Amino acid sequence: MNEIIRLRKSIRRYDKTKLGDETLGNIREQIANLTPLYPHIKYSVDIAHKTKGLLVQGSGASTFLVFRGEESSASYENIGFIGQQMDLYFSANGLGSCWLGMAKPNERGELPYIISMAFGKPADTLHRSLSEFNRKPLSEISEGDDERLEAARLAPSGMNAQGWFFVAKDGTIHCYRKKSGIMPGKLSCIDMGIALWHIASESDGFRFTKEPDAPERKGYIYIGTVGK
Repeated sequence: MNEIIRLRKSIRRYDKTKLGDETLGNIREQIANLTPLYPHIKYSVDIAHKTKGLLVQGSGASTFLVFRGEESSASYENIGFIGQQMDLYFSANGLGSCWLGMAKPNERGELPYIISMAFGKPADTLHRSLSEFNRKPLSEISEGDDERLEAARLAPSGMNAQGWFFVAKDGTIHCYRKKSGIMPGKLSCIDMGIALWHIASESDGFRFTKEPDAPERKGYIYIGTVGK
């Protein structure tokens, strides 16, 4: 498994030292090379130095990614998928980050605002051990065997709700999210995209399609299938 998936954690306190131009330039280059889940869906990712909302005040965070895109469940999944690429990039390069589901940007953009992510130099320990993860066992979020499911299990989610389910069979993984739960629909879709990137990062040639004969699962919405 990608070692960063085993180590990453959400950072909620930041060193107030500003990031240098070279670091910000590298981040912009990374943004320019993101891989979307749905290439046809428009989105944007911008760096901002101010935002407002819960978990912002008192964190010391002074740099943020602002994600915008079309207003649809697929677009929200797309943002989770590309945003988690940045989350793991930060963790692999000595920076902390944290999804901010309740934040709001100070400036308007061409596309509707979806979510933000704080990032910067951590004031706390950047990584954690595998034993410190608080996650449901695989038996509660999946059936069937596929080694990539462990990466999905370790994915972050809003309020640690883990509102997903995976059915692995013959090298494919059918992916579902809960129809209802403690998380609003938009955030639940973002969480699904986050988990899908963890699966993608462990896949040799990631392929994601909608299968007309995918099995139904009571209480869940079918999202798509990761191919062989």
